[in-house]
Parts: sequence; C-alpha cells; structure tokens
Amino acid sequence: MIAVLIAVSVAFFVSVFGTPFLIRILRARNIGQQIRDDGPIAHPHERKAGTPTMGGIAIIIAAFLGYLASHIRTEAIKFADTAIALWFLILGLAFVGWLDDYLGVRRARNLGLRKRGKTGGILIVTVGFAMLGLEFVRVSTHLSFTRPLDLDLGTIGWFMWAIAVVYATANAVNITDGLDGLVAGSAALVFAAFIVIAFTQFRHPHAYGVVAASSIDVAVVAAALMGACVGFLWWNAPPAKVFMGDTGALALGGAMAGMGLLTKTDLLLPIIGGLYVLETASVIAQVISFRGFGRRILRMSPIHHHFEILGWPESTIIVRFWILAGLAMALGLGFFYADFIRIPGVIE
Repeated sequence: MIAVLIAVSVAFFVSVFGTPFLIRILRARNIGQQIRDDGPIAHPHERKAGTPTMGGIAIIIAAFLGYLASHIRTEAIKFADTAIALWFLILGLAFVGWLDDYLGVRRARNLGLRKRGKTGGILIVTVGFAMLGLEFVRVSTHLSFTRPLDLDLGTIGWFMWAIAVVYATANAVNITDGLDGLVAGSAALVFAAFIVIAFTQFRHPHAYGVVAASSIDVAVVAAALMGACVGFLWWNAPPAKVFMGDTGALALGGAMAGMGLLTKTDLLLPIIGGLYVLETASVIAQVISFRGFGRRILRMSPIHHHFEILGWPESTIIVRFWILAGLAMALGLGFFYADFIRIPGVIE
C-alpha cells in the first residue's frame, strides 16, 4: 500500500507542478491545437484554437516518475513483467499519438497522421504488447470477466482478442477526448478501479491464480496514472490551459485495455469504462443511421457534441459525464466484489 501511495503522490505533484513548464515550452514553439471547421456551432472555436496540445507528455512523464519513485522508496516492490508490458504499451501508443499531434501542428490543420498510418502505428504497438503478454507475462488465454471463464481462446485467439481490445479502447478514449477535462477526470476514475482490482488480487493471489508481485506492480502503475491524470486536470479543467492530445488519449486508453487484459478482467472493462462505450456507440449509431436511413439520430456525434449543440454549457456536460463515468466504475467494482465474496475461503 505504501508503494501505491508513493506512486499516486509523486505522479500528482510532478503533473500539477510540471505541466505549467510544459505549457511554456509548447507555447514557445507555437504548438497549439488546430480546430476543425465542422465542429458544433456552439463550440467556442476562438477560445480553444491555439491552446497548447501534446499535454499528454506531462501525464506520461509524471506517471512514469511516480512509478519509479515507488520502487526506489519501497525495496519490497520489484519491477514485474506485467508492468514492463504495460509500459511498453503506454509509451508506444503515446509515441503514435505524439506523432499524430506533431504532424497536425506542423501541417497547421487538425489532421495529423493519415488514417492508415495511425491505425498501422497502433496495431504495431498492440501486436508487440500481445506478444509480450503471451511470451513474457504468460497471461491466461481464457476469456475473463472477474476471473477466467471456461472458454479458452488459445494462443492465436487471445492474441487477436488482445489486439481488438487495445485498439477499440484506445480509439474509444480518443473519441471521448473532445471537451476540457472530460478524459482526464473520467480516466482517473477508471484507474482508481484498477487500483482496487489489482490490489485485491495481490492480497488474494491464490484465489485469482496470479503472481502477487505482478498484481501489486499493476496497482502501482494504475496509481501513478491516476495521480498524473488528477494533477493534469488542474490545468486541463475548463477553460483548459493545455490539451492532452492524442499523445495522452491513446496512451491512457491503451493503459486501460492493458490492465483489463493483464488483470483478467477484460470483459469487465466495458462496464468500468462505460462512458467510453457510450461515446463510441453514439458514433456508430450515428453512422449507421445516416448511411442506412439518411437521418441523424444526434445533432452531432460523439454524444457530448450533441449536448453542446442543444445549448448545454461545457462544464455541465463534463460534470454530468464524470458522474456517468463514476457510476459505471462503481457498477464494475460492484460486480468484481460480488464475485470476490463468492470465492471459497476469502471471507472467513
């Protein structure tokens, strides 16, 4: 528990005090967000245009330093294979996102990597993570909810499943990143859930069939990311002084997916991250409705833009969506705890 507290504290303070320095660097280099002309009419283009982007760099650096600090201070915590695989995924997707952000700024338009290039980059990193999961971490290939189910996907099946989960989650979080502080606040809630899940598995390794050292290290990574998100939110809350960009959104989404896969809660992930499922479903429904029937069911997708056009203040949408994210997180933890108390011997 000390390692978890150190990770979240160091990551928070590095993020909250380090982000202003990053903002100055980004401003000095004219690295500002380019706003698309097809955004919602109510969207405050003039205020948001030119706001520094690539703020996800601060989140990743702060989280990584928090993770390292927990190991330096607490000798009992070792660098586990699960955390190494997670950091490969996080840093890899952060680089893909950074490249997309950089090209978008360089070309002076809100279009960075081409769709094929971005997809290819995500898939390359995800394939590497899946291989690490199978060969390095030796993760269970069974489909999992709160514990492995009877359905064994096999090596190839789990490999493809892992790619699908990471790709879908990273893009879902990226889609959600459209309002100031929406992803930073909701992601902190998701990582809080994974702290509870991983720490519970650490305390009861035999019940979950995991290695205790691996579970506690996942909890430390989750704690570091939560602290970094909360610290970043200080500057990203509306009106945002900096945007996380794809650098942060892809990395955070990948981290969530990786934690779900490595803690054997991959089918629980859509519940814990229910807000991202809602946002993605709104886009899919809009596309199907328009292309299939020639009508839009929303004024604009993702759904947070729909409420903007309806006239909801941005801060109102953000807080209400945070509430939805909190309820989804609580529901996911409820399912996890309900299964936990049914495990023979865990409650004396």
